Amino acid sequence: MKPEIVEATSKDDRLKVFKFRYDTYVEEMGRYRAVANHEDRTFVEDEDQSARLYMAIDNGRVVGCMRHNWGGDASFCNRHVSQYSMGDFLEKIAAEQCIVGERFMVAPEFRGTDLIFRMFKRYLNFANEKRIQLIFGDCEPHLLNLYLGMGFRTFAARNVNSRETGYLIPLVMVPEDLDYMRQIRSSILGILEDFGSDSKTPECLKKLLADSGAVKSATLSSPDEYSAGIIQQIQLAQPSTHLFDGLSEEERQLCLKKSNSIECQAGDHLIKKGNVTQNMFVVLSGVLEVRVGDRVVSVCESGDTVGEMAFLLENPRTADVYVAVDGTRVLSLSESNLKKLSAEEPAIAAKILLNLSKLLCRKMLRSSNANR
Repeated sequence: MKPEIVEATSKDDRLKVFKFRYDTYVEEMGRYRAVANHEDRTFVEDEDQSARLYMAIDNGRVVGCMRHNWGGDASFCNRHVSQYSMGDFLEKIAAEQCIVGERFMVAPEFRGTDLIFRMFKRYLNFANEKRIQLIFGDCEPHLLNLYLGMGFRTFAARNVNSRETGYLIPLVMVPEDLDYMRQIRSSILGILEDFGSDSKTPECLKKLLADSGAVKSATLSSPDEYSAGIIQQIQLAQPSTHLFDGLSEEERQLCLKKSNSIECQAGDHLIKKGNVTQNMFVVLSGVLEVRVGDRVVSVCESGDTVGEMAFLLENPRTADVYVAVDGTRVLSLSESNLKKLSAEEPAIAAKILLNLSKLLCRKMLRSSNANR
């Protein structure tokens, strides 16, 4: 029997959600330790006071949760308005037609199942009922393709640095823009209600969403054009050995599937030490600094990889990585896609691992020469 998804309205149910958050974010992922209540083993935020909370229940146990703040219940807080650049949107759209969705999480044993989509269905039923025009949220780079496949879009000129989580990409969905949902073959298209000629999708949103912001995604691009653009940037940055050296165009496209090209600014905290994510990055342009505490232990330049240790060893991140210069662009490679290639395409995996070994050797030599 599948978990039941219900709104947590009672004090006891909301407490169960806060305890599940603690178990997931604090205990499992090592986040929010500075703000969580360790005595009660709960993780509660100011935004929860006016939020609608939902939980997935399996045999009496919470195995999933999500939160949404609706402009019809209370005004959006300053963090929401700032983090999601809501000011321009709220000049055109009434607050009661907007939602901010956050704290979306499922227990480890349900990751990879349909539970996340079933939870989102409950969420979208509310959007259909209230005729919500904009749903705001964010995600880490390794989850971007999941949300883009639903119909979220990147839009912000600058991404978000979260002290506890790390690097986050703001997202927005226009639920009644069914033309767009059909175009991308959204995984939630069947959940969205078609209001036909009564659709409220406002023209003013087109200009606000015309630019994809700081992100380009393989999910929403032509495979040929996307691959050619990425390889051109890498070859310009590193004309000798690079990660995709020796691969055919078809093999490169397989490696770049579910990847994203992200433009960063100086000071962005791209990788947070202790984070359990294991996706790997390639520097397309600009400079990254790898830090242990306040000390810069290495510098990654165009063509270099970063995050490969967590990927190869399947361990949490061992250092912090910051962006050193404005306009730095990185390629975020899908961990699951690369591991799938390793299992199903060993010849491709062998080429990638050989190139990665050469890049690591080059980085070690550069570091050794710098320390002489």
